[in-house]
Amino acid sequence: MVGPLPGATESSLLIPLPCNEWGGHVDAAGAGRRFVAIDVETTGMSPVRGDRVIEVAATIIEGTRICDEFSSLICVDCSIHPAAQKVHGIDGAMLREAPPPDDVWPRFARFISGAPLLAHNASFDLSFLRHEFSRLGQAFFNPHHCTLALSRRLLPHLPNHRLETVARHLLGGIPQDCRLHRALDDARLVALVWLEMEKRRGPG
Repeated sequence: MVGPLPGATESSLLIPLPCNEWGGHVDAAGAGRRFVAIDVETTGMSPVRGDRVIEVAATIIEGTRICDEFSSLICVDCSIHPAAQKVHGIDGAMLREAPPPDDVWPRFARFISGAPLLAHNASFDLSFLRHEFSRLGQAFFNPHHCTLALSRRLLPHLPNHRLETVARHLLGGIPQDCRLHRALDDARLVALVWLEMEKRRGPG
């Protein structure tokens, strides 16, 4: 849950999930529950060293269906480390017209509300989210689940537990329109991976 944010009156960016390879229904356990799969792309590896979030996305899971989405680039006063840019492909020109943090984070907070969050390597994403909200004078303490940790327990035989590796194993492949290491598509993959792992774990 995120503390009250001043000026958080604008509705979140809701994008209907397109009827393509992402739009499927996964018959998973947990009907009636709500989770939000998230992902961030950043200027570097550590908020302690001054790195910032430059893209954030969230995908809502209602019961066993993937429904609404939130996604935004974020214009920050911080250079992008070349190693980070090589991973996600986001450069300064792409951020020039993006909204600033104090516009994006209140909308993001409204979108996720107090729902439990899902992330692959959750400690990384959450460290950046806590840092960004602390800059606004707000606490960030939504409960969360880490699909990386869960995949290591459920799928110890995999050669590695990167999101794309786990997704290929569980889903039979990556959707053709997926842009790995961009926040929205990674959040979508996290949602699908979570649903499939929940189905395999079964009730309880």
